Amino acid sequence: MAISNKTNIYDELVWRELLYDSTPGVFKRLAGNPVTCYNGFDPTSPSLHVGNLIPITGLMRFQKYGHTPIAIIGGGTGMIGDPSGKSEERQLLDTNQVEENVEAIKLQLEKFLDINSKNNPAKLINNTDWLRQEKLIDFLRNVGKHFNVNNMLSKESVKGRLDRESGISFTEFSYQVLQAYDFLMLHEKYGCELQTGGSDQWGNIIAGVNLIRKIHNNKNNSKGVVHGLVYPLITNSLGEKIGKSIGGNITINPKETSPYKFYQFFLNTADSDVIYYLKLFTDMSKKTIDTLEMITNSEPKKRSAQIALSENITTLVHGDSGLQTAMRVTKAFFSGDFNSLNPEETLDVLKGAPITQISKTLVEGEGIPFIELAFAAKMGFSKGDVRRTVIQGGFYLNSLNVEDQNMKVQLSDFNKGTLLVIRRGKKNHSIVKIIE
Repeated sequence: MAISNKTNIYDELVWRELLYDSTPGVFKRLAGNPVTCYNGFDPTSPSLHVGNLIPITGLMRFQKYGHTPIAIIGGGTGMIGDPSGKSEERQLLDTNQVEENVEAIKLQLEKFLDINSKNNPAKLINNTDWLRQEKLIDFLRNVGKHFNVNNMLSKESVKGRLDRESGISFTEFSYQVLQAYDFLMLHEKYGCELQTGGSDQWGNIIAGVNLIRKIHNNKNNSKGVVHGLVYPLITNSLGEKIGKSIGGNITINPKETSPYKFYQFFLNTADSDVIYYLKLFTDMSKKTIDTLEMITNSEPKKRSAQIALSENITTLVHGDSGLQTAMRVTKAFFSGDFNSLNPEETLDVLKGAPITQISKTLVEGEGIPFIELAFAAKMGFSKGDVRRTVIQGGFYLNSLNVEDQNMKVQLSDFNKGTLLVIRRGKKNHSIVKIIE
């Protein structure tokens, strides 16, 4: 990420529309000496999703401006469950699952943050380092006494649940206390002065700010001044939350969301959203984004901004090789050249298409008539319908137009002897898969 000496990170967050709210004095503090800041990530699943890219790139931006970022992976708080934004109680994960998720997320975060920087190396920390060491009685006496239950009940994450019949358990109710304690520990151990997060974390962040102020003001020292800063929860122009509501759960794990699916997700961004997303997710300069906005307004069919967005963010998450894979698969899909893909890529591209399994013996030797195979794959309501469509030139076997109604499909037509694709018209695909 490039950096301008004429701006500080606060200015950049503002023009990128990333600053949703902050505690008083943040601008002045960020204009001064470098700060240590942190953002937490709960290991509720083995992978972070695209919504997490906002706080991730936020930590990257802080690091490029000379600040020291800390990523907290909530191995401890993940055992409890954050009620923020949840209408029902979370299903508690077992210890082994949480630990596996922690390790997976740690590997993901290491791709984005420079832990070997000479001047401001990033830190990746698991909050079990201190939460597992705490004794209940000591914690309630030393930390719990600083929390007013009336204030805790007023938090949006709690109020919304109390209005429902299911209510909220003490386990989830205590989450804000544990997150506040994380901030206290990071402040005391690493001099952390700033916590960042999504806007749904504002109440939890303020709880930490207040806890530190109370404890350190009571000690009559200057350590009690800390800050909070939150990013907007990212939605499209229709108000739908990105990453989960839109397009399913798009993760940054290539085993869950392939580079192709990831690339396509951003390539399909609406014109009304794409400039906003360029500001949020990329490090492109204001000048470059303004130029792309003009092109989008004057020549929207070029989709220049969408291409720039999808290429930039796919490279960020999956590297150059991931981008090349995504573009290769995209080209193969739109040309119909499925033989240029491996079987796994074909299944990924055509996810949701019907799959017909046939015995290998049917395609050995002379093979099976195409009309029979297409009918078996439910690509026509009758064999006569299939035959008429072949005569009209409407069927394709992989990328080749089927011109002969007497054509037979043989084992050699199957990609790596495994599967082939039948297409009727432009968009109606069916996969035929060989079983031994």
